[in-house]
Amino acid sequence: MIFLFNIFLVVISIALMEAVAYYAHKYVMHGFMWNWHKSHHEPHNNMFEKNDLFAVVFSIPSIVLIYAGVNYLSPLLYIGIGIMLYGVIYFIFHDVIVHQRIKMPIPRGNEYLKKIIQAHRIHHAVETKEGTVSFGFLYAPPVRELKAALKEQ
Repeated sequence: MIFLFNIFLVVISIALMEAVAYYAHKYVMHGFMWNWHKSHHEPHNNMFEKNDLFAVVFSIPSIVLIYAGVNYLSPLLYIGIGIMLYGVIYFIFHDVIVHQRIKMPIPRGNEYLKKIIQAHRIHHAVETKEGTVSFGFLYAPPVRELKAALKEQ
């Protein structure tokens, strides 16, 4: 039973991280930390961008929780693992599949991937801090709704 509880903690942590990422993207990255995030909205030929510093900052809670879970309170380990796995999933979807920062073939025919890619491209239709839509990474509203919201902006 403890095994199932630990799996539950990992899965719920991944799901909650999507909500955390949405709000961090909308209110932090497109808010007071725009000076880092704007590098992600500007064309460049560099391997890295200032926006990548967010990965370092966002890894800290995972590292702290994994450490605390190993040394003090084991459920924290699984929450930390969930946060870490969200980071890995985010990297694969966002940096590899959507932005092709590591060149790999994009799986074709998957409707979910098509929707996520379209939603993120709609997000990048605006290169400024304001006026963007679609702040999620693993979930996106229907593309027609995003296009309508973008048009309203």
